[in-house]
Amino acid sequence: MAEVLNANPTIRNASDLPSRRRQAHAQPSSTTPKGLFSSIVPPSAYLPDPFSPSSSSASDQDDADIEPIDEQEIYDLISPISDPEHPLTLGSLSVVNLPDIFLTPTFPERGSLSPLTTLTVLVTPTITHCSLATVIGLGVRVRLEQALPPRFRVDVRIKEGTHSTAEQVNRQLGDKERVAAALENGTLMGVLRKMLEGCESGAV
Repeated sequence: MAEVLNANPTIRNASDLPSRRRQAHAQPSSTTPKGLFSSIVPPSAYLPDPFSPSSSSASDQDDADIEPIDEQEIYDLISPISDPEHPLTLGSLSVVNLPDIFLTPTFPERGSLSPLTTLTVLVTPTITHCSLATVIGLGVRVRLEQALPPRFRVDVRIKEGTHSTAEQVNRQLGDKERVAAALENGTLMGVLRKMLEGCESGAV
């Protein structure tokens, strides 16, 4: 990482980025289960999970106050992640973009009644031969896995046509065993922690 491959990336002004920051911040729950990525980003009670036993006892008023998680909420979670090569965020570099975030029922035949949601995020590297595309994708995945309720199935991929080895990178990002092995690398862990320093541990 000593040599910056794309020294002059296109940079968007923070005021131009789509955002809907939450006014109230969720407090991390002591009952939140620790997952694969808990050593990097603290588990977060981003939003109550309506499929968890504890939420079933919530009042109707509380349920009315809970907004569904949408693409804008996802973008607000990942846009503050720092690029590993530049002192800039993935949002300002257009590495992550609101139109490239998709939420779909995991079981389409059940429609809105599907208890699981598949979240797909397409990442656009700043250059087609970016050597850190896998690291960037891993940072996005780590952030989402720890911030969202377990009913979300996270799928982070390189956007088609934006990277010379997108197929290989996508295989790495989609392989849980390879991801787990990567997170045992101390150097990589340090890079990921640095990337996620600008992300809040709670809701955004």
